[in-house]
Amino acid sequence: MDETYISVKGKWKFLYRAVDKEGLTIDFILAAKRDRKAALRFLNRAMKSHPKPSKINIDQSGANKAGIKSYNKENNKRIKIRECKYLNNIVEQDHRFIKKKVRPTLGFKSFRSARITLGGIETVHMIHKGQLKQKSGQYGTSVQQFYSLAA
Repeated sequence: MDETYISVKGKWKFLYRAVDKEGLTIDFILAAKRDRKAALRFLNRAMKSHPKPSKINIDQSGANKAGIKSYNKENNKRIKIRECKYLNNIVEQDHRFIKKKVRPTLGFKSFRSARITLGGIETVHMIHKGQLKQKSGQYGTSVQQFYSLAA
């Protein structure tokens, strides 16, 4: 679990992202603030659709740590927090693909357009990683063809 900075109207907003140990994207959310409430909201959303982890690697962010502790307290869970920037390299490297697409835009003009655009970039990246399964024969387009059209 980690966050990266995105410029919206000249101010920094936070793109929270979670990646599993294989490098597959678990979930993402764009938040206006980097605080306990935003981290908790992201964690609750990520836990709805994925199995509960026993450990979460984070950098030394106090907001993420407070969010995980709040989640543990509210849900009677015992998720272990590992604060080591080197163990967090998988998610840090995964930020590259987002930054590569966002950097040339020089930021977004509205929070809504940033959220929608980042959702599209994340979805295309998940397709590229093979996370979204395609039903056989659907529209006759392979995932690789779709990705080349979308890029």
